[in-house]
Amino acid sequence: MEKNFLPYSRQDISEEDIQSVNNVLRSEFLTQGNVYKEFEKAIATKVKSKYCVSFNSATSALHIACLALGLKKGDILWTTPTTFVASANCAIYCGAEIDFVDIELKTGLMSVELLEAKLCEASKIGKLPKIIIPVHLAGSSCDMPSINNLSKKYGFRIIEDASHAIGGVCNGFSVGSCEYSDITVFSLHPVKIITSAEGGLATTNSKSISDLMRTLSNHGIIKDKNYFIGDNFESWRYEQQSLGFNYRLSDVHAALGISQLERLDYFIKKRNEIANTYKNELTNLPLNFLVPYDFVKSTYHLFIVKLSKSNKEIHENIFNYLRSKGIGVQLHYLPVHLQPFYLNMGFSKGLFPNSEN
Repeated sequence: MEKNFLPYSRQDISEEDIQSVNNVLRSEFLTQGNVYKEFEKAIATKVKSKYCVSFNSATSALHIACLALGLKKGDILWTTPTTFVASANCAIYCGAEIDFVDIELKTGLMSVELLEAKLCEASKIGKLPKIIIPVHLAGSSCDMPSINNLSKKYGFRIIEDASHAIGGVCNGFSVGSCEYSDITVFSLHPVKIITSAEGGLATTNSKSISDLMRTLSNHGIIKDKNYFIGDNFESWRYEQQSLGFNYRLSDVHAALGISQLERLDYFIKKRNEIANTYKNELTNLPLNFLVPYDFVKSTYHLFIVKLSKSNKEIHENIFNYLRSKGIGVQLHYLPVHLQPFYLNMGFSKGLFPNSEN
């Protein structure tokens, strides 16, 4: 990267972060010690959930969250096209079908109005989704109270993709409290609000879901003899009772996460200050800002602008000009349904015009 290039985001590592990692490197355990447990407990306390399970990435967390809610072949999952591909790929990993609900142009978030209309039509033909994944784009929560109300009417489960939104608030509840969902997933990638270098988290208020996610992230192995299927109880015995994965977060990564968590509130305060500066300084330009709901506190993982008058040429010219000045603007996101993988599944241009716009 060029010396004077300003990326859209980067990690902020303190001496305390470095010391926290060093302490683990000098300890007896680098993985499966106690540090990841301390991190999970600290996250659950921070977001006011009952349980937290850590993962090596948010993608892994999404995959396991879907499995924990029983997503399988023949089921359907809906998410938004305006997201990173992982929000949709997790359905494919489970052998399920995927479909999308378009966004509101004002907020960039899943449209409750379009969701309700689509649910009504899906109900008539017996094609309701088993799971819906609302995506908290740029750090602003979706209208979770309304989506939760629809889940009660139509019987779907909810996984919040809050990869951008740790530390956010919706309707007075911390994002991750799972007040309106079964599971919430966070990302700890270096460009996110806080980082563990690589990592992800899933919070829930269900002990059975938490236990299942932990088992599935650890090869499907059970070590608690109270839950053994067999009758062999030697002290060295463990049982693989299901097909799981090696998705655990190491103690080294967790140590960085614990230290970073102490500065979460500061990071969010700083991001909101930067967002307010953008709003003040760019207000007279021919562009619009995404507007969070008035009952939401955004973490502003991203600050997205929409050009008031644009076509592909104008968009590309502005993008290239800013890049030439060392300003690392990015496009978040290319609509998932227009990626070649999903086009090959039968999706096409024009299906979700707001996301495409």
